[in-house]
Amino acid sequence: MELFELRKELDEVTKTIEDFKLSLDLEKKEERLAEIEDAMTDADFWNDNEKATKLVAESKFIKKELDEFAELNELLNSSIEIIDYLKDEDDNELYNELLAQHQELIAKTEQFTMRLLLSEPYDNNIALLEIHAGAGGSDATDCAEILFKMYDRFFNKRGLKYSYISYQPGDICGIKSVTIRVEGDYAYGLLKGEAGVHRFIRISPFDPSGKRHTSFCSVDVIPEFSDEEIDINITPDEIKIDTYRAQGAGGQHINTTDSAVRITHLPTGIVVQSQAERSQISNRDTAMKELKSKLYKIQLEEREKEISDLRGEQKSIGWGSQIKSYVFTPYTMVKDHRTNYEVGNVDKVMNGDIIDFIESYLHYNMSNKNI
Repeated sequence: MELFELRKELDEVTKTIEDFKLSLDLEKKEERLAEIEDAMTDADFWNDNEKATKLVAESKFIKKELDEFAELNELLNSSIEIIDYLKDEDDNELYNELLAQHQELIAKTEQFTMRLLLSEPYDNNIALLEIHAGAGGSDATDCAEILFKMYDRFFNKRGLKYSYISYQPGDICGIKSVTIRVEGDYAYGLLKGEAGVHRFIRISPFDPSGKRHTSFCSVDVIPEFSDEEIDINITPDEIKIDTYRAQGAGGQHINTTDSAVRITHLPTGIVVQSQAERSQISNRDTAMKELKSKLYKIQLEEREKEISDLRGEQKSIGWGSQIKSYVFTPYTMVKDHRTNYEVGNVDKVMNGDIIDFIESYLHYNMSNKNI
């Protein structure tokens, strides 16, 4: 690559980095980091351990972002200096170093582009992800488990961690429903586009005739809101609380006692449940937190009239409502019907390689917001 071409690309990167600084409001984040670090010097900082832990995590996250941006700037400035030097000097070793540095700069710029796409409110919140088997009987519960395993592999690739809130196995196999709590950088932002109906087309292992079957699963994703974010008051007469024996996957994930709790919010019909904790009190607290997060999300949607931004269009779990299709036969394909992004290797997607679909949705989401 000629120096002129390299310099032209660096000019484009320079503009992109300036856009990052404005869009991500990095100056405001510097102020926030200084504010937290000042609070951490207070002798009473750790009196409220939960609040202190969250502030420490927030400070680490902001510092990581600022450090990465500083590294990006440093790479850019270094590349510009090398190009200016090479205009007058012939140095092959330095030129090769420039090419390697240029590739690193482009890669880091792409990483920061993801940060720009994940700059909406609550994108960095913990995500509560639910999967429910829909039409299709045992084939649907089996597909729900396949979908869950796909996300599990994605979490491992992305460094996200999850814990079970509730788990209901299928009558014969697979998963009837599961709710998990996903933690890590941009957990909600990365997963929010997965909310909707997912369609599976394959030869059913439960059909002796070997016919092709279509099954459906629904995914719902909401951000977990902190107590400071939520302004929701739920009175005892608004909820119905049931307890039941928990069901687990092989007894390894879920506590199999009578401590499981199901809470129904009577005014809205929202049902939440928790069975992963050891006591009814802990499960009740976990379920109430999820219920408040769901109610607060609805409140935000009504207040801001941005239902499609925070939750997406909710449809029945069946024909004509899918956001994604996974085709295993007679050909292989995975397609997002909102963005029209598709790939022909379904096995690769099932192995957790879904980041391209996520990026495609995030671009689609941002473009729709700018219309």
